[in-house]
Amino acid sequence: MSDLCDPAPYDALLLLSFGGPEGPDDVVPFLANVTRGRGIPEERLKEVGKHYFRFGGVSPINAQNRALLDALRKDFAEHGLDLPVYWGNRNWAPYLTDTLREMVADGRRRIAVLTTSAYASYSGCRQYRENLAESLAALGAEGLPVPRVDKLRHYFNHPGFARPMVDGVLASLADLPEDVRAGAHFAFTTHSIPVSAADTSGPVEGHGDGGAYVAAHLDVARLIVDAVREETGIAHPWKLVYQSRSGAPHIPWLEPDICDHLESLHGEGVPAVVMAPIGFVSDHMEVLYDLDTEAAAKAAELGLPVRRSATVGADPRFAAAVRELVLERAGTERGCAPGRCALGALGPSHDLCPVGCCPARAPRPAAAGADSPYA
Repeated sequence: MSDLCDPAPYDALLLLSFGGPEGPDDVVPFLANVTRGRGIPEERLKEVGKHYFRFGGVSPINAQNRALLDALRKDFAEHGLDLPVYWGNRNWAPYLTDTLREMVADGRRRIAVLTTSAYASYSGCRQYRENLAESLAALGAEGLPVPRVDKLRHYFNHPGFARPMVDGVLASLADLPEDVRAGAHFAFTTHSIPVSAADTSGPVEGHGDGGAYVAAHLDVARLIVDAVREETGIAHPWKLVYQSRSGAPHIPWLEPDICDHLESLHGEGVPAVVMAPIGFVSDHMEVLYDLDTEAAAKAAELGLPVRRSATVGADPRFAAAVRELVLERAGTERGCAPGRCALGALGPSHDLCPVGCCPARAPRPAAAGADSPYA
């Protein structure tokens, strides 16, 4: 096989995601999985689950992952990449441990892992690695072979991820009324996390001032703004803002919130806003509710024209990017020096999470990193 499409040493790709309910009866058990160990009573879970019940108890994330699986398999087949693709979730079926059990039964022993989180943070990277370690330990306890898993690098600035977001912003701009289009501001949104988690995200040498989490989002925002300026000739004002805060009010989280930001922009006389959810791979519940429902309602209340740009989802360019990331990592594992595509100022991310990268709130084993107990 040509090195251009040789996945060795990998014999499978695992799409690892968060999971979500697929009906009203799933909502509370799903939220119990998400909050396991926190002692949250069922009545509180029902209250939190109102966002899901509003949409029939169905999160769109599983359907979107199925679409991404189809796109990956189609792209791999069209490019001669003979690599099976599996799917497992952290918090709902198909569960990660069940999928890994299926993979080892199929003879898979060296697995590349793509997570549906593009940025460094505890919840967006290390927690997935902890889940992998927990599942691998479960396989070992059952006497099953324990495969080696390698997490693919962060892809926030890969052209196949970034360019679809540029096109989404351009399409949203074009959809605004012509008389407000040129003066539109961009609100780049991502999930708010505790300031302490942001400050310790990424490698130790980059800790502080939002760490790798904020730095990467700012880099993506700048490259989108630059690309839009090249396309339209207009340098639109912009800001990185946050959504979906869920923590205790006394703990500092990243701000400003998107709804507060819309109020500020309206007060400044800004004529229109494009909300660009650059922190999310697909249009899952936090996009559907926090932006399309809550933020859209705030904008309507203010009389502020807004458009929400598309996430990357199952865009064929993203599927192609995943293929490139698999082959890049495979070449590196074979001792080659493959090209590593990245836009913006930060360059390609590390392959192996170093010790101290996105530290856990409490020490727990994590696979696919320099501190992994699984070589």
